[in-house]
Amino acid sequence: MAHDHAHDHAHSHELNLTHVSRALVIGISLNLAFVVVEAAAGFHQGSLALMSDAGHNLFDVASLALALVAFRLQKVPPSDQYTYGLRKTTILVALANAVVLLVGVGGIGIEAVMRLFHPRPLQGGVLAVVAGAGIVINGVTAILFLRDKDRDLNLKGAYLHMVADALVSLGVVAAGILIMVTGAYWLDPVISFVIMAVIVVSTWSLLKDSLRLSLDGVPREVDMKALREAAMKVPGLLDIHHIHVWAMSTTENAMTAHLVVSPGMAIAETEDIKEKLRGALASEHINHFTFEVESQDHSCCTETVCDHSASASGYLHHGHAHP
Repeated sequence: MAHDHAHDHAHSHELNLTHVSRALVIGISLNLAFVVVEAAAGFHQGSLALMSDAGHNLFDVASLALALVAFRLQKVPPSDQYTYGLRKTTILVALANAVVLLVGVGGIGIEAVMRLFHPRPLQGGVLAVVAGAGIVINGVTAILFLRDKDRDLNLKGAYLHMVADALVSLGVVAAGILIMVTGAYWLDPVISFVIMAVIVVSTWSLLKDSLRLSLDGVPREVDMKALREAAMKVPGLLDIHHIHVWAMSTTENAMTAHLVVSPGMAIAETEDIKEKLRGALASEHINHFTFEVESQDHSCCTETVCDHSASASGYLHHGHAHP
């Protein structure tokens, strides 16, 4: 049996870490300053909507700070102990951020229920002005992550949270105006419930994606069926099996596979097949490839063996996916 391994790294979709770090630092600074102002205004006015939104924004600041640390750790080179470096910290940070945000929702909910039955007098104008500033701050921060939001899970989460926060602030502005006009103080805790709903909706997808990647599941952007179909179009490749795909970080995906070629094929020919295969899979969101070449007469994977061994997520054999 002929075995050979090929490694390749695709960098066409790499993030500019300097740009990302700068965007995160600016976002942290803007939002931290706003948290201080919003929390002070909320405490002075006794507004749960402002204080809960300030708490939410503080979680966002912590999320951005953790993302910044993760991106810095991503630059740590591989070692004998961590052969992939510390890339996976970006995934762990995304999972931690999602969990922390959802836990924070519980605290807001308890206070909102109590305040709904015992509303406090508020100055609606102050709510509207402070929340209006929040629209600007969150909008500017969202723009910072707009360019890279589809390249990284943490940046996508940051972008979605900033957009959601801007919408929440818009709701608080509306509530402030209505309180100022009607004196309906019960709108303050109601807006808190809206904030809770926005946090849950915007965070749920982040939680699912980060949990999937933490368990080495196939990244959402990778279509295993399309990946195999693209591979089988490569001339000279008879079959591809033992396909495994997982995320090394929130920006890099890896793939291993066994390639079946004709008996007696020259090394130069197999190298050509691997090169064409990497080109064919360039659009399938894979950054790191490891291929093992097998002769058709000595394939390590028979129908019987594969049927009994198929258990991993993202595993394909002869076109069949085994969940």
